[in-house]
Amino acid sequence: MIVALWIALFLVIYTFVGYGFLLYLLILIKRIFKKPIQFKYSESLPTVTLLIAAYNEEGIIVEKIHNTLALDYPKNKLQIVFITDGSNDRTPELIKPFSEVLLLHSSERTGKMAAIKRAIPYANGEIMIFTDANTFLNKLAIKELVKHYQNEKVGAVAGEKRILVDEKADASSAGEGFYWKYESKLKKWDYELYSNVGAAGELFSIRTALYQPVESDTIIDDHMIAMRIAENGYIIAYEPEAYAMETASADTKEELKRKIRIAAGGIQSIFRLKKAANPFHYPLLTFQYISHRVLRWTITPFLLILVFVLNILIVAETNLLFYKLLLLAQSAFYLLSLLGLFFERRNIKIKAFFIPYYFCVMNYAVVAGIFRYLKKNQSAAWEKSKRK
Repeated sequence: MIVALWIALFLVIYTFVGYGFLLYLLILIKRIFKKPIQFKYSESLPTVTLLIAAYNEEGIIVEKIHNTLALDYPKNKLQIVFITDGSNDRTPELIKPFSEVLLLHSSERTGKMAAIKRAIPYANGEIMIFTDANTFLNKLAIKELVKHYQNEKVGAVAGEKRILVDEKADASSAGEGFYWKYESKLKKWDYELYSNVGAAGELFSIRTALYQPVESDTIIDDHMIAMRIAENGYIIAYEPEAYAMETASADTKEELKRKIRIAAGGIQSIFRLKKAANPFHYPLLTFQYISHRVLRWTITPFLLILVFVLNILIVAETNLLFYKLLLLAQSAFYLLSLLGLFFERRNIKIKAFFIPYYFCVMNYAVVAGIFRYLKKNQSAAWEKSKRK
């Protein structure tokens, strides 16, 4: 039991903290021999197609269009395409008056990936950028993304997702904000070592010539599109100065719904990205992919339960002080999580309890997502989450 506990504990710590420390150590060593590439804006900018899939976004779509039109990029090199498949509110009507925008509308709702596939033949840019309708980009976002394509090895570039968190944040805001700050740091280091292992749909780009259609039932299409490019030997770059801003989920219930869908999509992608998981193709990519994604989306949530149960059994059978302290630390952490749940339901905002609570919610979502996918209960049609 002690050996099993230590193996499980090691994997848990490695997944959530250890990989970050190891990654930072590796890039410090790399910097001794090779300085990070510093890109500058190119005078010869590529043509760009900006694809925005929108589903029932009448409350925010006009603001999104104004934000898009205000981006600092030559108008003669920027094509803007909105796809509104399945929208049955006023979203298509509100887009129509903007002559600068190409609207592709279909009353049939077949999922985001199917909508993107329908839009691909209309894209005429050398670079395709994908962004969500409920996020707002910084003015220089496009220029910051495309500068990385000066490196011919770069096949995709991911932007940064930023969660708008106010001082009176609840569990969903505080937890999601903290999570994405940590994720952004890992992505920055992943790219500096070799490559990112996926991209968030809020903002990412690819070389149009490298686009590969993915299955229409794909749940997390952004991740799959980027990783299929990486599986062909290209690098997924990361640019934190190109960012998409959005508010947090309306509450933890909405965030949980979103996380379960992502977890189901994560398991689906693991089954399909066989080349990325095979170290005989690109060993460094495989190391990053398994460390950053696969462990989180598969065994780690179950290992958390195993560590706690084994710890209880060991304490019951031995009198070793270390294991008593370990059990006390685990119990305190989960108690803080329960207090976070208690305070959130009573609208009491104490951030110290929200991080443990969000951590537990996130891992529960992985377990729920795995079972939902295995039971084939997860639709590929995007589920609109309520936002603050």
